[in-house]
Amino acid sequence: MRDSVGEKLRERVDDRLGDPIWWNDLLQLAKTVFAAVAAWVIAASLLDLPQPFLAPWAALLVVHATVYRTFSKGMQQVAATVVAVLLATVVGETLGLSTGAIALLLVVALVLGSVPWLGAEATTIATTGLVVLTTGFESDVMLISRLIDTAIGVAVGLLVNVIVWPPLRRHTAAKALDRIDDGVGELLADMAGGLGEGCQEADVAAWVERTRDLDGDLEQAWALVRQAEESARLNPRRQARAMRNPEQWHGLLRRMEQAVAETRSLARTLGGQSAHRDTWGEAFADAWISMLGDAGRATSEADPAALLDVRRRLEALTEELRSTERSPEWPVYGALIINLRNIIDAMDLVAEANPIGHARVPLRVPQRRGAAWR
Repeated sequence: MRDSVGEKLRERVDDRLGDPIWWNDLLQLAKTVFAAVAAWVIAASLLDLPQPFLAPWAALLVVHATVYRTFSKGMQQVAATVVAVLLATVVGETLGLSTGAIALLLVVALVLGSVPWLGAEATTIATTGLVVLTTGFESDVMLISRLIDTAIGVAVGLLVNVIVWPPLRRHTAAKALDRIDDGVGELLADMAGGLGEGCQEADVAAWVERTRDLDGDLEQAWALVRQAEESARLNPRRQARAMRNPEQWHGLLRRMEQAVAETRSLARTLGGQSAHRDTWGEAFADAWISMLGDAGRATSEADPAALLDVRRRLEALTEELRSTERSPEWPVYGALIINLRNIIDAMDLVAEANPIGHARVPLRVPQRRGAAWR
């Protein structure tokens, strides 16, 4: 039992160590912390500014998930911070630190936050202004110091995020695409297994529901591909060039959308049949169910050769059925054959492209002889 628990824990750690997405997120976290700490050290220790808290605050606002967003969204947040410092100074000099001053500050800050150019940074203006107002606003020297603090944080955040391994969300998008084709393949294989055992209406309803889940995965994948495309803008890394116009990724997602739609149509066709094997006949049922399961496994394993083999077998079955006596089930045969053919045609190029830049990091937990972890 202890060996089993240790093995499972070791596998989970190995999965983490080999996951480039996890390493990318960890690196982004480390860069954010480093930028904030470096801004604090420069403002507090090197320049000895009286209240250097705005330096790490600005650095945190600037470091974003992509370089493009660092410049676009980050600049909006920096502008909001500068506006907040100036607003707090004006309100403080006019009304002092009072309840009325705080109320006025918050009202004006929330109104300014609705200006489109500021990117709806109402919360940033309000919180920064509130901190500045409550920590002191007595002199022009303090105002200049806080603007210098902000400038330091902005500069450090930009430099760290652009120079130190600028983020490229390619692996995140690739993993989302891999998850979809795995899901389509697993669903096809499960449908073949259910048909072989004699499925019920509840099974068909569950298959249709799983296609809806895949639709949700597709929406998320589109969003991640768009984020990956954004991460390539202004990104100096060589790998970013391919992501600036990811037509291949868009084409693969469209093919997956078609495969999911065809799978749902297939499930609905099966739902209209109350006794599959009895009504279809063994000649069609055995061959077609076998091909459905093989297509599912080939899709999950990203095996284009296996998908092509299923396509050939499907064509041979179609020719064989044409040469035999017509059956009253021909409309059903045709629907099932067309659905499966369209799924294979949609997923063959997906299988060829898989994995699309999703390589594991070669790190694992070292094994020890004679120990539980091996």
